[in-house]
Amino acid sequence: MTHAHVEAGKNTKNVVVTREAFRVPGFRVAAAASGMRYSGRPDLALIWCDDAAAGAGVFTRNRFCAAPVEICREHLERSRDAVRAVLVNAGIANACTGEEGLHNGRVTAARLARDLGIDPTQVLIASTGVIGPQLRLDPLFQALPELIQGLAEDHWDAVARAIMTTDTVPKWAATRLELCGRPVTIGGVAKGAGMIAPDMATLIALVCTDAAVSAPVLDHYWLHRAADASFNAITIDGDTSTNDTLLALAGGRAGHPPIATPDGPDSERFGAALKAVLEDLARQIVLDGEGATKLMEIRVSGARSEADARRIAFTIAQSPLVKTAFFGEDANWGRVVAAAGRAGVDLDPTKVSLRFGDVTVFQDGMPLLSPEVERAAGLVLKQREIPVHLALGEGTARFTVRTCDFSYDYVKINADYRS
Repeated sequence: MTHAHVEAGKNTKNVVVTREAFRVPGFRVAAAASGMRYSGRPDLALIWCDDAAAGAGVFTRNRFCAAPVEICREHLERSRDAVRAVLVNAGIANACTGEEGLHNGRVTAARLARDLGIDPTQVLIASTGVIGPQLRLDPLFQALPELIQGLAEDHWDAVARAIMTTDTVPKWAATRLELCGRPVTIGGVAKGAGMIAPDMATLIALVCTDAAVSAPVLDHYWLHRAADASFNAITIDGDTSTNDTLLALAGGRAGHPPIATPDGPDSERFGAALKAVLEDLARQIVLDGEGATKLMEIRVSGARSEADARRIAFTIAQSPLVKTAFFGEDANWGRVVAAAGRAGVDLDPTKVSLRFGDVTVFQDGMPLLSPEVERAAGLVLKQREIPVHLALGEGTARFTVRTCDFSYDYVKINADYRS
């Protein structure tokens, strides 16, 4: 994604996001088992919109983008005001599969469209799993009738479980608000635990709302800006996947006048709520990072530009030395400032300060090495969630990245993934 950063919704502090069961009026969902890769668990998820929905998407920028990503982009270009269905399979990524992979993806969309009585371009598809193998169409097609028959308003938890790969827990979030005096729901599910980096990665996120929002406003304004503040501000291991897919559908069942411009209080309220839901889903992904035991919030402030702050924050967040130090609960300030120093940003080390939680461990370019500081910093690092604040003293720009530690289990999970 390439565009100027504009904050998505300024009043997110007033948005209450829950992880309770939810329904989105006008949408029905289902999960089923095809057995394409996994045995004894659902691996297909379907979202059905009773009305033609405005659709929007944000996708990987990996040059080896998967077949479903290409097909999703094509279908959104043709039917962004009339999306009816989203189909996701877990276990096989359908990436690096050439023309056969594209054919299989298109045939899958066409088969589902036939069964639902809609046009194939009204179907969006996404895949996640192992890169390389072709989709197994026979078991996939055999599972479609069960999937369609199982559609219900309240199966979002089943959808969240069906799209999991190396995730250990399902992830969903929702919020409720009023637009033009009408109650509105925004709810979504996500998967992702490894290969999470900026520009999204091994990430599938599906968000639906009964709000009436035009496709251009949903796509070009609110969704991209909310993604920048959420999924593009997290990292697990610095790897970017072939299959990143964030989809948003606005069905309009709430019945309020359509939001057709980014301006105005209702549009701002919608943007803030969407951002809050995506931020919560992104936070759940970091907490479920492969083998993760801790979440670190890396805040860089006092930069000359947001680009500088972002670059330093991600350099720190993606440093294996930093991540292993936090796993070991070692208040190793040296690894943090060393990562900041190699980020390629011009800074004056004598102005830099670093805090772990409320404990200042480095100030004006020098460490604070008293036993009291060491003990206090060590207690901060024993927490499950650790705030890290690097102040540069150069300007007013800031950026925050969420990441997790590297544990022994991270290596084991990824070493064993294909077995």
